[in-house]
Amino acid sequence: MIDLKKYIETHPDFPKPGILFYDISSLMADAKIWQETIDQFSSLVKKHNPEILAGIESRGFIFASTIGYKLGCDVIMIRKKGKLPGKTINHFYKLEYGTDCLEIQKRESLKKKNVVLIDDLLATGGTAGAAIELLQKIGANVSAFLTLIELVNLKGRNKIKVKTDSLLSFDE
Repeated sequence: MIDLKKYIETHPDFPKPGILFYDISSLMADAKIWQETIDQFSSLVKKHNPEILAGIESRGFIFASTIGYKLGCDVIMIRKKGKLPGKTINHFYKLEYGTDCLEIQKRESLKKKNVVLIDDLLATGGTAGAAIELLQKIGANVSAFLTLIELVNLKGRNKIKVKTDSLLSFDE
């Protein structure tokens, strides 16, 4: 098994001073590493027997759609307000300074389905927690939140009320 941490590029002070950005695009730039990333992440997801994968905008879509294809799962998108057509359900949530809103397309087929929520990064947990509440609002059974990278020192996992796991973790 390949140690994927060695392939994550970091960029200090991006997008603003004091932030260390973990760049997942470096995993995709090499086909062999990308395939290994998806294989490892798919194994983590498969343990939760998902019927539906929900990807959080926008990098979560990349993983949810690719893993959904590999595992034969339905895939849905969770996006910022105003980005999805048709009837939507939204959920407003608090940020450190202000509020934000996530939306999902209204689909009866989501009720009582086993949904695994996927994103690329778990930092403070605010967006993941809001996405879980949104999925529960429409009647989905959210069995787990899974992420490629977890920034452990930010303790975002403590805000999430479902089983949470990450493929890679960093303490920085």
